[in-house]
Amino acid sequence: MRKFFLGVLVGGVVAVFGIFIIVLVIGRLAASRQPTIAPNSALVLTLQGGIPEVPPVDIPLPFAQAQSEPTVRDLWASLHAAATDNRIKAVILQPRDLSAGWGKLQEIREELVNFKTSGKPVYAMLAGGGSREYYLASVADRIFLQPDDTLDVKGFLLEAMYLKNALDKLGIDIQVDHIGRYKDAGDIFTKANMSPETREVLGQVLDQLYADFCSTVGQGRHKTADEIRALVDQGPFIAAQAKSSGLVDELGYEDQVYGELKKKVGGELNRTSIKTYFRAVPGRGDHIAMLVGAGEIQRGEPDGSLNQNDVIASAAFVRTIRQVRNDSSIKGVILRIDSPGGDAGASDEILHQLKLLSRVKPVVVSMSDYAASGGYFISVTGDPIVAYPDTVTGSIGVLYIRPNVRNLYNKLGIQEELLMRGKLADLDSESEPLSDAGRQKLHESIQATYTSFVSKVAAARKKSYDQIDPLAQGRVWMGAQARQNGLIDELGGLNRAIALVRRRAHLSPTGDTNLITYPPRRTLLDILTSSPADVFADAIAERKLRQALPALPSRLLLKGGVLRILPYRLEIR
Repeated sequence: MRKFFLGVLVGGVVAVFGIFIIVLVIGRLAASRQPTIAPNSALVLTLQGGIPEVPPVDIPLPFAQAQSEPTVRDLWASLHAAATDNRIKAVILQPRDLSAGWGKLQEIREELVNFKTSGKPVYAMLAGGGSREYYLASVADRIFLQPDDTLDVKGFLLEAMYLKNALDKLGIDIQVDHIGRYKDAGDIFTKANMSPETREVLGQVLDQLYADFCSTVGQGRHKTADEIRALVDQGPFIAAQAKSSGLVDELGYEDQVYGELKKKVGGELNRTSIKTYFRAVPGRGDHIAMLVGAGEIQRGEPDGSLNQNDVIASAAFVRTIRQVRNDSSIKGVILRIDSPGGDAGASDEILHQLKLLSRVKPVVVSMSDYAASGGYFISVTGDPIVAYPDTVTGSIGVLYIRPNVRNLYNKLGIQEELLMRGKLADLDSESEPLSDAGRQKLHESIQATYTSFVSKVAAARKKSYDQIDPLAQGRVWMGAQARQNGLIDELGGLNRAIALVRRRAHLSPTGDTNLITYPPRRTLLDILTSSPADVFADAIAERKLRQALPALPSRLLLKGGVLRILPYRLEIR
């Protein structure tokens, strides 16, 4: 009887696995078919949440919609193709609940501006839009808002959380040392409120974003920046107020949008989603690698979770760099950085390999939302750097974070005894405070790391150490200020980076470019065969915790050690 039940169990598992494989194969075949685009189509650009730089994991199942989300590269390629595609007659923009950073929003808006030069109309349909959604929508020829909806444009808010008082109550002491007046990542643990330096820098960040918003929206709505500022102070707006103030053109529904477009283009319109269209866009032209470094920088291999957009694992990224270097079909490389930094040793390893790549192929650096601290460090290959005005960059500084939970142990009645051989053997212990000798040793380490950081930036930017040091000090700069300070070369996005890399590769300035993303899209099979079950459990647990506590510090800050990392993850609403 026992053998019978065991046989049934094994047979059931095999059957389920077989069905799963069949579904995967069917899904793969369906996904591999190139979609057909109908004539007289409107390209429906539905954008929601964050806009990734790296393709999400390929899950070839009909219900797995996340795999179809377009990346920044996909949007660039789609809008370029749509401008000259006779089947595409218009673009309908539908931004929803966007969380993408302002660098990516500037990229997408610029591509929409370029698309409009084709003479084809762009219409926007807002549904409860806020500042991000309206920033994109302001590029449209006509903006529609539902009659009972609201336009939630009311300015910019930045909130910072400080944990010192809570940690004191728990008996947890976070010991921090840093180089640079503005390298204040540890302040979240050691202060009860914002320092003057932090307030100065974050004020500058808000000023840049707000000024760009008002001037850009003003251009789109044929108003001055001051007029937009005055309107923002009156927000948020009910639909009628948004129309009477000239922020939207029409109050109506989706069918009315298509009805008006039908009259404009002179015929019925088919709807083609961006998720379908970017799969149908053929890649042609010179092969240019878009080498994407997105997420926090850590040592070793990735954790194997389904989300590969939040970490640059040094071992895996180095392999990708070598793959690009050894591919003879690649004519040039755009190093696309979207990172707040991370581990000091890992970023140094990556920079070394990028410099080797730069000796073999022409490289141009394109900064996305973030290229700060370690993210800026891996950008200083000596090649041209292009960033958006609203890219968060700089933060040239180093810090060390070490938790001490001795008082917490005392409160809980936990006694931990240490046996040592060696004066500083307890340097990494979390149950004892740092000794004076330990503090001195760690300070020497971060001072050396900071000196190396500034020296490498100075060499890459062709400046002296003394010229870079005042611009360093851990201070965050926006792209517009970084250009003024000589930390980047030009303001712009992918189009400018492509033009520069084509020139450096001696390619025709008017030739087609086929941007090929590295690292390539991972498959579900890759994940399943390379990641233990506990990795998935840890990833799911962390995601749930961060959903409950969105202000939770970076995992690297919680881990501690010597870091080149942005002091704060900026969530501006």
